[in-house]
Amino acid sequence: MSVATAMIIGASSTLSQALARQLSAQNVSLVLFVNDPDAIYAFSQSLAGEVSVYPLAINQPQMAISQLNEAWEKHNGAHLVIVNTGVNEYDPSLPWSIDQHTIDINVMGFAAASQCIFKLMCEQGYGQLAAINSIAGQRGGPNMAYHASKAFAANYLQGLSMHAQRLKLPITITDIQLGLFDKAVHLRTQLLLSPIDNVAGQILTALKKGKRRVYVTKRWRIVAWINRVLPEYIYNTRHWKPKKKGG
Repeated sequence: MSVATAMIIGASSTLSQALARQLSAQNVSLVLFVNDPDAIYAFSQSLAGEVSVYPLAINQPQMAISQLNEAWEKHNGAHLVIVNTGVNEYDPSLPWSIDQHTIDINVMGFAAASQCIFKLMCEQGYGQLAAINSIAGQRGGPNMAYHASKAFAANYLQGLSMHAQRLKLPITITDIQLGLFDKAVHLRTQLLLSPIDNVAGQILTALKKGKRRVYVTKRWRIVAWINRVLPEYIYNTRHWKPKKKGG
């Protein structure tokens, strides 16, 4: 690879596209994976540098592995791979379909993609694998499968990091712990939200430093610590009721 190549698995989200714009501005060659490539055609054409877009069936792990392997071979590998495939839905009636979909994407799809890329990096001999995660994985929550899936992701990434160390390979695994971005959107409050370009910038800065785990934005490190130590009776009194429109 003559220039740096970055792959973004799950490139349809606002955050993924902010990361793509900033990487492209740094002359990084981009390989983007989405469920529907046509949906981001206009976005991909707006990027300054080289960009390729591929379909990814994240809900079909075996097919996703084949798609990733094919693109990896075509582009002769990558220096950086960012996995951002999480979904988060909530319905107080707790339909099983929501939990099943969350598990299929956030657990099965995430693990398949992460393990596939890790093995390819082992063959390559180097690389950085990063995943967009959430501090929601620290404890349970009303949308149970989502919180549990984020705990799974954190432990899975830690296991990959340990594996790289045992193999003595220069492969960096970065767990990007976002603040409760999903909750902020749900509550429609700007207090918990940060400008998306600032979020993307902090993520890329942490990746350049080879961080094993990073809290984004930085203030969420303190919130994460408080979240971990809150007594159960206090933690369980929190509510997810959205603000009324116009209120």
